[in-house]
Amino acid sequence: MTEGRVDDGFGRTSNRVLWLALLSLPLAACGPGKPSSARVAAEQARESAGDLRIPCARGTAVFQTVCTIEQTKGETGQILTIRHPDGAFRRLLVTDDGRGVVAADGAEVAKVGLIEGNGIEVELGSDRYRLPATVKGATKPS
Repeated sequence: MTEGRVDDGFGRTSNRVLWLALLSLPLAACGPGKPSSARVAAEQARESAGDLRIPCARGTAVFQTVCTIEQTKGETGQILTIRHPDGAFRRLLVTDDGRGVVAADGAEVAKVGLIEGNGIEVELGSDRYRLPATVKGATKPS
């Protein structure tokens, strides 16, 4: 058995028995086999998000309808979890005081503005999202 120094991905180096990693290589080469539970969970999350996609952008990028949105009920109210295709996510708390949404966690403040067509644009750090919203006091065209 060979031992070596391996970076654990968190900036730390530790001793690990490398034969275990080498032993798993022939199994991976035999075919796809059963997908890992993490892969299955990720695929199910993508499938369940299905049609709940919203336009989003990072930094100065243009908006693309690639972010998914999940709604859950938390202790403080309705929580929106917005997920980027790369796995990053933001959580917003829906308010009933006229602000629309606020950051559900973290130190960054959500900046909210109205957009044409009964929606809001939310900026949180360098991330931007366009969400459907009902604007109070707005009249619908007849």
